[in-house]
Amino acid sequence: MFRPQASVLFRIALLRSIALLGVLLINGSLGLSALAQSDLPPPPPPLPTPSPQVQEQDVDPDDVISVDTTEVLLPVTVRDNAGKLVINLTRTDFNVFEDGVKQPLSDLSLRQAPVDVVLMVDASSSVADNLDDFRHAAEGFAQHLAPDDRVSLIQFDDRILLLQDWTKSLVQLRRALRRVVPGMFTRFHDAMLLAARDQLPRKNARYAIIVLTDGIDSGRGSTFEKAMRSALQAQVTVYVISNTEIERIKKQTELSGLLYNSSSVVKFNELRITDLRMGLDALTASEKNLDQISRATGGRLYRPTSFGDLERTYAEVADELRHQYALYYSPLSKKRDGQFRRVKVETNDPSQSVSARIGYYAPK
Repeated sequence: MFRPQASVLFRIALLRSIALLGVLLINGSLGLSALAQSDLPPPPPPLPTPSPQVQEQDVDPDDVISVDTTEVLLPVTVRDNAGKLVINLTRTDFNVFEDGVKQPLSDLSLRQAPVDVVLMVDASSSVADNLDDFRHAAEGFAQHLAPDDRVSLIQFDDRILLLQDWTKSLVQLRRALRRVVPGMFTRFHDAMLLAARDQLPRKNARYAIIVLTDGIDSGRGSTFEKAMRSALQAQVTVYVISNTEIERIKKQTELSGLLYNSSSVVKFNELRITDLRMGLDALTASEKNLDQISRATGGRLYRPTSFGDLERTYAEVADELRHQYALYYSPLSKKRDGQFRRVKVETNDPSQSVSARIGYYAPK
């Protein structure tokens, strides 16, 4: 398992936090309540029934999510060698292996299954200026959902806020999107844990998280490994729309401008040059994590080059969800040992690319 460049990620998160803290102190807007957020309170009870009120959540990194099921649902996406979705397969075109043992697919393995989608947005400084682009893209995405599909909305920055619990109403989602406001830090790992722990889908529904983020966590809470485990335990497909490429272009442009100067100017800007290089390293390390969690859960990593591309990107995710296969099987192994079961899905055509969750944790 890839482990990120922890020192680089920590240093860039620390620099980002110090800069933002300094601005707030100058403006006299930092109160005791904000300072106290570094001491995380105990986790709250599970999310209540849907409410128009914003709900702030916190996380216990040691929470364990248990899935009690005798039937495994595997959302599967198939593409041809040109990257186009393959939508005409039948049950006999698939082979499913669990820990190397072929599993019998049920007769209803391709039945239609609704999808419950959590829309998550990183409202920290890297996205704050472009929240309107996210609002338009998220609303457009919801318009592509089927009548029986549901959506919820979570904002994360220095806080994690449930802005809209499960709903089929586009009107309710629009209202919740207007409540997304800029924050400071990025609690990406905690947000993934909470979404997997508390935003539980309906029985027999496909479960997906679509998150807009650069993935650079502030380092004040859970780890990436725990976020990954929680996603696998919840059997959720994670689609990441990463703004890392947007940030990379901005930082690389500024860095090139500073370096294309005399040696005295370069020396004068040495600290800024170092910060930019650290930032580029942090983006690369974060992008590897985001790619890993999306691949492991059967999702996909998207890297738009501008916030203007968000609407098209969210439409691509909606199209994939509409043409996703839902494979069902009852595992031959009946052990209830809580161990991880590795799953592999293939089609009879080796030229096709299959995206599916790498496994699940058996019930105890």
